[in-house]
Amino acid sequence: MNYQWYPGHMTRARREMEEDIRLIDLVIELVDARIPLSSRNPDIDAMAANRGRLILLNKADLADPAVNRLWCGYFERLGFQALLINARDGEGLRAIQGKVQEACKEKLERDRRRGIRNRPVRAMVAGIPNVGKSTFINSYARKAVTKTGNRPGVTKGKQWIRLQKDLELLDTPGILWPKFADQAVGMRLAFIGSLNDEILVREEVALGLISFLRETYPAALTARYGACAGEPLSVLTAVGGSRGCYKKGGEVDLDRAAGILLDDFRNGRLGRISLEKPQEENGLS
Repeated sequence: MNYQWYPGHMTRARREMEEDIRLIDLVIELVDARIPLSSRNPDIDAMAANRGRLILLNKADLADPAVNRLWCGYFERLGFQALLINARDGEGLRAIQGKVQEACKEKLERDRRRGIRNRPVRAMVAGIPNVGKSTFINSYARKAVTKTGNRPGVTKGKQWIRLQKDLELLDTPGILWPKFADQAVGMRLAFIGSLNDEILVREEVALGLISFLRETYPAALTARYGACAGEPLSVLTAVGGSRGCYKKGGEVDLDRAAGILLDDFRNGRLGRISLEKPQEENGLS
C-alpha cells in the first residue's frame, strides 16, 4: 500500500506558516513520542532557521519509558530543547516555561541590552496532524481556547493565543509534507492515526503493526488477545475471534478486527510501545 495524504488545505497552511515565521521568536514543535522522527515534518527545520526551538514529545505516556529518555537525549545533542509531556493529563507542562526561557535565552538577553522589557515571547506551535497541538494549548492555557479533536485535520486556521504576559502562542494547522521518501514513515504515521483512515486499507495497516509488535513487543499481543504465534494474518484472525468479530456464516471480519487492534494501540491498551529508536542507538530510523 502507498502511504500518502496531502489534502489541499495543507499547501495553503504551509504558505501561511512561511509568512508568519517572520513574526516568531520560538517554534514549539510537537511530535508523537512513539515515533519522534517519523512525526517530524522535515520542512519545519528549514522554515524555523535562526529561531529558538523546543520539541515536545507528546503522548509520552503511550511510549516506552526507556526509549523516551533516549529521544530526549538525542534531540538535546542536536541543540534543541526537549521535553516529555502528556498534554491530555497535563503531565510535564509545568516545565515548559523554563524550557521556553532557555530556548530564547539569546533573544531575551538581546532585548535586555536594548532596554526592551516585558515583551512576550511569540511562539508558533507546529506539528503534523493528530499529535495533540490543540490539546496541548488547551491544557497549557487551562481553558478551551482552541478547537480540539482526535482525528487529523481539525485545526484548519491560525489562531493567536495570549497565555500570560510573557508568552503568546500561534496555533497552526497540522501539515504533512507532499511525499514520503520512505514508505516506512508513512506506515508509522498510519499506525498512530496521523493519516486519514478513510484512505487506508485498515487490514493492511493492522498486519504491518502486528509484524512490528511480534518482533519487538510480543507480550503486548499475548496479554491483550492471547495471540501472538503464527503469521500476522493468523494473529489478526485470532484477534477478531477473541473479540467476536464475525460475519454472517461465521467468517472472521478482518476489517473490524483491524479497527479494534489499531484503536487499542492508539489508545495505549497494548501497553507503552515505541515504534522507533534514535539512529545512534540501533541503526533504525
